[in-house]
Amino acid sequence: MLDLSRLLPGGFCSLLLADFGADVLKLEDTGTGDYLRWGAPFYEGAADSAASALFLAINRNKRSIRINLKQNEGREVLLRLVRDSDVLLESFRPGVMDRLGVGYERLREENSRLIYCAITGYGQDGPCRDRAGHDLNYLGLNGLLGLSGDRDGPPTQSVGQIADLGGGALMAAFGILAALRERDGSSQQAGSGEGQFVDVSMTDGAMSWLALVAGRMFAEGSEPRRGELELAGSLVCYRPYACADGWVTFAALEAKFWITFCRGVGREDLIESQFEPVGSKTHEELMEIFLSRTREQWIAFASEHDCCLEPVLELGEALDREQVRARDMVVEITQPGVNEPVRQLGVPVKLSRTPGDHARRPGPALGEHTDEVLHAAGFDESQIAELKRTGAIGGVADGIGGTFLKG
Repeated sequence: MLDLSRLLPGGFCSLLLADFGADVLKLEDTGTGDYLRWGAPFYEGAADSAASALFLAINRNKRSIRINLKQNEGREVLLRLVRDSDVLLESFRPGVMDRLGVGYERLREENSRLIYCAITGYGQDGPCRDRAGHDLNYLGLNGLLGLSGDRDGPPTQSVGQIADLGGGALMAAFGILAALRERDGSSQQAGSGEGQFVDVSMTDGAMSWLALVAGRMFAEGSEPRRGELELAGSLVCYRPYACADGWVTFAALEAKFWITFCRGVGREDLIESQFEPVGSKTHEELMEIFLSRTREQWIAFASEHDCCLEPVLELGEALDREQVRARDMVVEITQPGVNEPVRQLGVPVKLSRTPGDHARRPGPALGEHTDEVLHAAGFDESQIAELKRTGAIGGVADGIGGTFLKG
């Protein structure tokens, strides 16, 4: 897999595949490479270009080579690599690769089996195709942000990048795997043997998360408003509540959980009020009930009464839970030069026979594998030296970046 993407969406997509054995080659430019390499904080002792905690978090199990696609010789190197590749992933604006002379149509001349996946903000067509944007912009335009939050409050911005990850990375990984399956076939159906173009719009992908909300609107003909959706805070039985020293989540959608809660707090009189709206008398009484106990007391209550009630944890607390340890969701990698193991989040998908492996390779230094990959592609020492002399490729490089994000 040739990964020309930068930052989060493409990097997370190729991470998912790399953890399950894909040979991911990061094709980076001969300048500073992936911007995420220069995002603070940094691990002391690691190579400068592989010291960023942000970069390492999504770039383990990958190799890095440096190619200058603005030079003919650099483009020829890419064409050589494409011949033996299954997948190419990029996240440039539409048309950039075509202008460089290495767009999908040119690449498929070298390898008709190539799966070419492009992650963009708005897709390859439509009036917004050339606009710049980030996660927040995409969520604002696809309706998701406008529906997040309380009725009288502002739109609530998520700490997780829903469009980047859910709309971009996950949809790209799915599209790539679907295209590979179609190409290679199965025991029931022969594959076509042909690659194809996978067009992933982060705006479209995140919009698909509103499938139930949109389906209801289409059927009823009435547009939902922020704070009015049942699963977004409008019901007393399904929302976060402040307790004496923090917050808890209460999600008693089914009658059995609501009844268990009401009986547990000695308020059977509330059983008929499960679906009352926010702002009702029932809501006011529930707020008082939750404020009457600490978070630990509610945790103890939930262990005794099965009613879908859990604490709202800070990130450190969440990562330290026994459930997280049992599921191997905090793992360690050995990063060259760093004295202590680098902790990261683990592989989220568990396969019974071929589980993912988070520790096949550490995060690569910029251009660390250029010579290795080009040798395997058939270039000899003199050819590689000449490509480096002309600036068409770059070897391992350090100490060339600045700070991208302040930690």
